[in-house]
Amino acid sequence: MRIGLDVMGGDYAPDTVIKGAILAIGEIDTNDRIVLVGNESVIRDKLATEKIDPGSFEIVHAPDVIHMGEQPTRAFTQKSASSINIGFGLLKKKKIDSFASAGNTGAMLVGAIYSINAIKGIIRPATTSILPKEKGGVGILIDVGTNPDSKSDVLYQFGLLGSIYAESVYNIQNPKVALLNIGEEEDKGNLLSQSAYRLMKGTKDFNFIGNIESRDLFNDKADVIVCDGFAGNIVLKAAEAFYKLLVKRNIKDKYFDRFNYENYGGTPILGVNGSVIVGHGISNEIAIKNMILLSKDVHEAKISTKIKTAINKYTQSGYM
Repeated sequence: MRIGLDVMGGDYAPDTVIKGAILAIGEIDTNDRIVLVGNESVIRDKLATEKIDPGSFEIVHAPDVIHMGEQPTRAFTQKSASSINIGFGLLKKKKIDSFASAGNTGAMLVGAIYSINAIKGIIRPATTSILPKEKGGVGILIDVGTNPDSKSDVLYQFGLLGSIYAESVYNIQNPKVALLNIGEEEDKGNLLSQSAYRLMKGTKDFNFIGNIESRDLFNDKADVIVCDGFAGNIVLKAAEAFYKLLVKRNIKDKYFDRFNYENYGGTPILGVNGSVIVGHGISNEIAIKNMILLSKDVHEAKISTKIKTAINKYTQSGYM
């Protein structure tokens, strides 16, 4: 497998990205290859500083960078020599099997849609976050910011995407899918929640169990929690803030340690024709290493192929 990595993306790039790639070498198969995409002279200098043979990687020169504050569509279309643009070019031509970056998330989403396209039938690709469960294991929150404004049919597809991801990558059999709401009753919530509930109720596409409230995010009531990206991003940032407060107060707890974003590395963009992983902008070398490992897991699980099969099935049935 050939894993593409944007060396120039992230708040602490390229140093931490290269250090993360070096850590990942020891945990991937000898037949796997990490392809570093970025300014070649910078990459070689950093590898020399770390006393690493550049032959340990493949290097693809990309002299330009899409910075965090740039407008994603404009930057992607105008900066053809950027590491993100060139990385997606490699992915489109199948010269790499996956592409990961901790850089501009909007540019990564634009790049995925422009280059490898959304899977036919997918209304909106989505991103996820891991929810550590109190009794062990994890849950999946979908969406976490990619789609702040969603309609009920989009939330329905999120249920399907999240279910496939939970089962394929995290080995959760027949995942329990729930809709995040302000109450468990069917008629609770805003118009979007009520409409989405009616679509999901009785579906055979995934194991829908009804509404759950936010106080049940970290127990075993559900494995996949569906919401629009606006609510999902608020939940995600609140959990991150709570974890930072615990660290600041030097409170150690094995469960709360699992909220550390470093453990998970990033999230795939679900619903596109390929394996694309986006990481946190503040990723350190541990997070980068785990982003690379997640890239491998997502590709080997054939997530995009499974989603395509599922969407084709329900499109042909006339349901979607």
